[in-house]
Amino acid sequence: MSKVDMSEITNVDAGSTSTVCRCSWGEHDEFSRAYHDERWCKPVHDDDELFAMLVLEGMQAGLSWSLILKREAGIRAACDGLQPAKVALYDENKVQELLNNPAMIRSTRKIHAMIKNAHAFLRVQEEFGSFDNYIWGFVKGVQVDHRLVSEEHMPAKDALSEAVSKDLKKRGFAFVGPVIAYSYIQGIGLINDHIVHCSFR
Repeated sequence: MSKVDMSEITNVDAGSTSTVCRCSWGEHDEFSRAYHDERWCKPVHDDDELFAMLVLEGMQAGLSWSLILKREAGIRAACDGLQPAKVALYDENKVQELLNNPAMIRSTRKIHAMIKNAHAFLRVQEEFGSFDNYIWGFVKGVQVDHRLVSEEHMPAKDALSEAVSKDLKKRGFAFVGPVIAYSYIQGIGLINDHIVHCSFR
């Protein structure tokens, strides 16, 4: 996720005018707005969704998040809803099918990483009882609220994302560098990076 600042939007509702503050990246397009308002930095505890977000963040590497959001529905549809137990069964025939699907991010490395990550994800589930137990253990189950006052205060990575990245790599995950890990833990709500005046904190 890119750094953010604040954008003020005036909404008229039932004849009254109210000012809604939104992190500026959320105004990029309708997909960004919906993601910002409804999902970004909101705690996620469902294992299938935790895996799906990990895949989407990995797919983003070198691309814009807005592109991933536009492709998200197609990616999920092409990949069995991004359920790790199903993705772990993919073979080279499925890889080629996905590479030929225009809805996908057609990168051989990223698709292979998705499958590799599905296997690693299942191992974590077996060890910890759920991936939710594992990933939220990094913050002892409590969201870290950075209470940012401006976009200048949002890092691309921090000590937490470094720790998450290092441990994920040790467990066999790919495309989980500290910058991707930071965006991931934002997306699943381990941290809250909405600007303090954002209406969607």
